[in-house]
Amino acid sequence: MKHIIHYLVIAIRLALGILFIYAGIQKFKPAAPKPETTQETTIKAQATEVPENVVKIRAYIGGLKQTGFFWPMLGVAEITCGLLLISQVLALLGAVMLIPLTLNIFLFEVFLGGGNVGEIITHGLYFVGNILLLVHGYPRLKVAFLTTDNQFQKIIQV
Repeated sequence: MKHIIHYLVIAIRLALGILFIYAGIQKFKPAAPKPETTQETTIKAQATEVPENVVKIRAYIGGLKQTGFFWPMLGVAEITCGLLLISQVLALLGAVMLIPLTLNIFLFEVFLGGGNVGEIITHGLYFVGNILLLVHGYPRLKVAFLTTDNQFQKIIQV
């Protein structure tokens, strides 16, 4: 049973690592050029009403991109976390750093997505996989977060 859990943890690390490296690289790709618009396509676009969630998504992502630094920083963070997860040695650090990103992606899909159940489940699995990595690494994490005053005094005296 321990071998199965070990291989499952490695598979989750690799899957999340590759996923976030790919997503991070996509943040640096230039936007696709907009097709030339004609008067006819402009009239059709004006006649088509855009759903409210799409307007919110465009405003949110547009705001992130317009800062000029947040979108590339997000890409660097995703690539860094992905590389840490793939390294296996620093995977726990990568999983800790990835928690805010996976939580944000999941909540983004829940509240701003189109209500597509498949997308919500997919992004929920990213978050759950990340939580499972933290649960697996809990024995190493508790040393950092759950120390008593006596343990802290022993560390300082050494």
